[in-house]
This record gives sequence, structure tokens and C-alpha cells, in this order.
Amino acid sequence: MRIGMGYDVHRLAEDRDLILGGVKIPYEKGLLGHSDADVLVHAIMDALLGAAALGDIGKHFPDTDSRYKGISSLLLLKHVAELLEEHRYIVENIDATIIAQQPKMRPYIEQMQKNIADVLGVSVEQVNLKATTEEGLGFTGTGEGISSQAVCLLEKITNYSSYDVTPGERACEHCTGCLQRGE
Repeated sequence: MRIGMGYDVHRLAEDRDLILGGVKIPYEKGLLGHSDADVLVHAIMDALLGAAALGDIGKHFPDTDSRYKGISSLLLLKHVAELLEEHRYIVENIDATIIAQQPKMRPYIEQMQKNIADVLGVSVEQVNLKATTEEGLGFTGTGEGISSQAVCLLEKITNYSSYDVTPGERACEHCTGCLQRGE
């Protein structure tokens, strides 16, 4: 098992969409950044990359690269999922927190969980998201920005069986015998 931790923060700004977990949330401001500035997905990506010892999002998606200007962070998460598969990791679970004074996140959490789970190819039950305020304290409490923290647990695919599973190959949910028999 490998544990990863991620953190991200972006400033709130006028004339930007507020995107969190791939959901466009109606609000008077959005997050400022090179991509869509989705702090939740960024924190999750850093947790996943960290657990797999693959660096961080700055290494893989530098803000100096025009290819990532305005890009959906869910597309970047898809690339992280492909890296994890290439290195034979599966996601056991993700637990993340959005820290924002406003707006209220509760109405959007389920869709965020679904978006993240779908991109990673895991069940929604493996992605736990929550939101909190800082009771008016700090930059998130005064409404200057939004931050997110995430932790994850990864497992090497080869740890589940003596059979070495190649990237892209999946065992059925009951056993790895079907792979060993070539089914």
C-alpha cells in the first residue's frame, strides 16, 4: 500500500468560472489559474502522483506549457490515471476536503464524486468528498481563495496475486484464474 497527500490553492477572481470536481458552480467569482484551476482535482492529482512517487502536477503539467492553458483538470486527471495504470497502481480510495467560505458545496458533491470516479475508473464509493469553511479566518475565510486537501491509498496490481498483471489487463472481480488460463 502507498499513501499520498495533495494540497492546492487558487485565488478567486472576477470573470472566471468556478470549477470544482469538474462541476461548474454558479458563483460571482472563479478560480484564477493556467488551467481551469480546479483545486479539488489538483489536490487529488498531487495525492495520486505522490503515492506512486511520480512527482507532482507541476512536473507533468507545467503552467508554462500552452497546451494546458484553460484545460479541464478532469483531462489532466485522466492522464494521471493512465500513468497509474502504466505503473500498475490501482486506486483503493480518495478522501478530499474543499476549504471555502462560499459558495456552499453540498449540492454539488455527488456530481463531483461521480466525475472523479468515472475518470479514474473506480466506484463512487471509493471517492469521498467533503467541504468546510474556516469560520472567516485566513485567505479562504475572507473569500480571497479556495483550497483543497486530498489523501489517497494506492495498491500495486501485482500485490493481489502471484500472477503478474500487465498494464491495461484486468482480472475479474472474483479471482485472477481467468487471466492465468488466458480467458
